[in-house]
Amino acid sequence: MADAVIDLNADLGEGFGRWALTDDDALLSVVTSANVACGFHAGDPATMRRVCERAAERGVRIGAQVSYRDLAGFGRRAMDVPPDELAAEVAYQIGALEVFARAAGSAVSYVKPHGALYNRAVHDAEQAEAVVAGVRLAGSLPVLGLPGSRLLDAAAAAGLGTVGEAFADRAYTAAGTLVPRREPGSVIEDPDAVVARSVELAGDGWVTTRTGERVAVTARSLCVHGDTPGAARLAARVRAALEAAGLRVAAFV
Repeated sequence: MADAVIDLNADLGEGFGRWALTDDDALLSVVTSANVACGFHAGDPATMRRVCERAAERGVRIGAQVSYRDLAGFGRRAMDVPPDELAAEVAYQIGALEVFARAAGSAVSYVKPHGALYNRAVHDAEQAEAVVAGVRLAGSLPVLGLPGSRLLDAAAAAGLGTVGEAFADRAYTAAGTLVPRREPGSVIEDPDAVVARSVELAGDGWVTTRTGERVAVTARSLCVHGDTPGAARLAARVRAALEAAGLRVAAFV
């Protein structure tokens, strides 16, 4: 485990106008990659610009967190979007964030879908391929997603880099997928449990499912959700535990 490297990512910029959800500055002092909302589920131009500037100052990699066009539902409602339209919307979001990343002296380094789009692209080949088509329109960026998903399969087939991620604060099914948020217990709320699971996932490569099975998870990045209460403190604890376990915390790109 001493030579292992793990990326620590969080969702940032998830506010709109005067409404702020994530503690961006505090999280940027801990994480190595920032999934920045691009305006479709959260985020506005001023927020995107500010987060990119702060990330660039601290050497944190900037990722485009693309979503269905669902600002009212925070991108967590199932939607049926035609593939060509979805591809265009994904490229549009990446391009918008790229403007602010470049102005800050950085660049968009990867793409990660958000919410309902992330979960849909695990199983739905058509939607997964549409996301990848959008990424290719915007450039040859790596795609961050669930190991074994249709999304990562489509990205690999298109010649894009793929990065598997695990979730320290989400419950898993026996199939290695995330328990839907609408179900009880889908989010792990005990900070001690989240920290312990982080080390298991990153160091040992497995996770205990909601029903008690051990499932192998191969991931190069670990996500701590930025919209959970006390996210910045929790992320700091997670990072400290990873480093204490002998892992090096560093960006994957």
